[in-house]
Amino acid sequence: MMKVVVVESPAKAKTINKYLGSDYTVLASYGHVRDLPAKDGSVNPDEQFSMIWQIDPNSEKHIKDIATSLKKADELLLATDQDREGEAISWHVMDILQQRSALKGKKVKRVVFNEVTQNAILDAVAHPRDLDQALIDAYLTRRALDYLVGFNLSPILWRKLPGSRSAGRVQSVALRLITEREDEIEAFDPQEYWTILADCLGSEDRHLEAKLTHLHGEKLGKFAIKDEAAAQQALAEINKHLYHVDSIEKKQVKRNPAPPFTTSTLQQEASRKLGFGASRTMRTAQQLYEGINLAGETTGLITYMRTDSVQLSQEALTGSRKYIQASYGDKYLPEKPRVFKSKVKNAQEAHEAIRPTDVSRHPRDIATFLSDDQRKLYELVWKRMVASQMTNAILDQVGINVASPDQNVIFRANGSTIAFDGFFKVYRESFDDAKKQKEDDEKMLPRFEQGEKLDLEKVTPNQHFTQPPPRYTEASLVKKLEELGIGRPSTYASIIRTLQDRDYVRLERRQFHPEDRGRIVTAFLLNFFKQYIEYDFTAGLEDQLDEVSGGKLKWTDILNKFWRKFNASVEEAKGLTITQVIDRLNEDLKVMLFPEIEPGKDPRVCLKCGEGQLSLKLGKFGAFIGCSSYPDCKYTRKLGEPSDSESAVTFEPKELGVDPKTDLKVTLRKGPYGFYFQWGEPEGKKKPKRVALPKQIDPDDANLNIALGLGALPRVVGVHPETSEEIVAAIGRFGPYLKYQGKFTSIKGDDEPTTITLERAVEVIAQAPKRKPRAKANTNTTKKKRTVAKKKAPAKKTVRKKKGVTI
Repeated sequence: MMKVVVVESPAKAKTINKYLGSDYTVLASYGHVRDLPAKDGSVNPDEQFSMIWQIDPNSEKHIKDIATSLKKADELLLATDQDREGEAISWHVMDILQQRSALKGKKVKRVVFNEVTQNAILDAVAHPRDLDQALIDAYLTRRALDYLVGFNLSPILWRKLPGSRSAGRVQSVALRLITEREDEIEAFDPQEYWTILADCLGSEDRHLEAKLTHLHGEKLGKFAIKDEAAAQQALAEINKHLYHVDSIEKKQVKRNPAPPFTTSTLQQEASRKLGFGASRTMRTAQQLYEGINLAGETTGLITYMRTDSVQLSQEALTGSRKYIQASYGDKYLPEKPRVFKSKVKNAQEAHEAIRPTDVSRHPRDIATFLSDDQRKLYELVWKRMVASQMTNAILDQVGINVASPDQNVIFRANGSTIAFDGFFKVYRESFDDAKKQKEDDEKMLPRFEQGEKLDLEKVTPNQHFTQPPPRYTEASLVKKLEELGIGRPSTYASIIRTLQDRDYVRLERRQFHPEDRGRIVTAFLLNFFKQYIEYDFTAGLEDQLDEVSGGKLKWTDILNKFWRKFNASVEEAKGLTITQVIDRLNEDLKVMLFPEIEPGKDPRVCLKCGEGQLSLKLGKFGAFIGCSSYPDCKYTRKLGEPSDSESAVTFEPKELGVDPKTDLKVTLRKGPYGFYFQWGEPEGKKKPKRVALPKQIDPDDANLNIALGLGALPRVVGVHPETSEEIVAAIGRFGPYLKYQGKFTSIKGDDEPTTITLERAVEVIAQAPKRKPRAKANTNTTKKKRTVAKKKAPAKKTVRKKKGVTI
């Protein structure tokens, strides 16, 4: 009996085909095969939200291949990923084949597996199930919601805010988080405070650094010493006394290991430890999941990477405990396996955490088969999994109080040492919070005796200012979205990528900065569509989608309730005038748009004419600042430009090193269009080689290696496996791109033209949106127009010189 198996990717198809043998034909759908076309009517609320689907032109070939193979088969096994999106892909494939009468007399079954290993695949095929209609309904609800919001809200943005991009149901909420954090930073008023540290000297030259905690017998709050004068008064009091070790407090504390990775925690930790963006993390995890060629055998190295569960299978627990005992000994093995509970609400779509498929496969044993990114991420997953099943770490914590005899002045020193390393032997978690990270780091104190006399060798007052909340990093943004219940772990990477692609935010030094365009869009939505970007509202929709997944809620009920209110808001917003929109934005964004130049002077008074009022203006190329006295006063400036007329600070060329191939000095320079690398200096009329620094690279991070990599462009990435034609990577005026078959595809996200692999390049080209072919012009009509034009247009005399002859 022949069977056709459909998976999502060709890499997975190749691996699974080896496991199943000659009775099976394994084919790839190459992801989603169809979607809602971006036009009016794709979702019809008046007909119970019926949907019109359109097959991707690239998918047509794959669907035909599946249909052709089915002619000789008896059964279709849909083996796409086990989550909501995977269920949807299987449904789409089956629905298309049914419409084409390709499933007559064929059995259709669904198989799911958590890892691409032979045992897992054979077990899944032996225990098939039917398609899960509840999961499909949840997908349909989510897709309809995204379409209805995007397709109805985006046109309003385009009309009321020229130059803006589209709006999305979840992306707009994430953008709000980033812009509101920027508002907090701009409104932050730093507060001064002082701390006092003492370098205490005991016998045998033992030093102890301690912080002042009590003065005049009272415990000091954070702002107790508010200025330098107060600090000097404290010093005067400190210098009046002698000091001794008043008390020594010792205790042991246990540290528990973190649970194995979920999608969210993997993205966070890969960002902190490896500097990977969310997209880069998920792309690399996908490769490890689908299979790596290990000495001739393709093997899946980690389990499915889209999950919010921290559970582990019994097989994984048994294997990890066996490995820990053999590798580290009994003292590192707990009496019983650790069982973790998910803190994520409704964590139900996946059944196991992200872990190695075989814990005995140590990272160092397979490092030669992996790319640098694959090796780093596999090692991270492996260490986290093994550490999660090891014994607690035990720390000896010590606190020493240094006091004056009358207890009028007290200093405190804290430290800790590792009494038993436990899971620390393999792995320690990182933190976004620098203070928490510092507390977790080891600090050992010298041994002192209670009552021992100490000299204060040096007492140092230190000035501090409170700091604004930090901008979001990819790790902290993912963590915040998960805390609020916004989006799903599998969508975080695409949310972040979309915000960057729309130029709503930029990533600098691994922190998100909102662009002016993004702040204006957020202000508009908060004013006129606030309910739909409220955190609770968006999280509530996610909860309802989970209830649909569990079969507890009817999907059309959610859409009906949402659409009635949303459609009313859309109709109301259509009546807004540009003036109404601008007046609201001028008020909401006044700190950003009209920063104060001189105290007491109205920042909205035009700098040029002194009479007109500055205001946000909306042109066809986007927003800018202009004077109300136009056309008499033509003062304008771009958003983000300084309000005054002072010129920007000049940037001196920064020498990076010498290019070994040309022996030319490479420098980083700044021109009118941004930063660029230059090789050598001009020689007569010969201009030196120059290469622009990509926007996503911070000038402070620019170095010789980056310059040489960019200078080597364009580079041949490799030959496309299907056509044997070259793929070339380069950077153009619109950013990095791939050139293939005469067509250009933008490179976005974490990919770089200097390092992008052939496998990734093929994937980027396949996923690029296809442009509609231009309609062919009517030849006869065109000829007539040209003829008429030729008769009406007077002949022009063109004079040009060629070798001294006038033509």
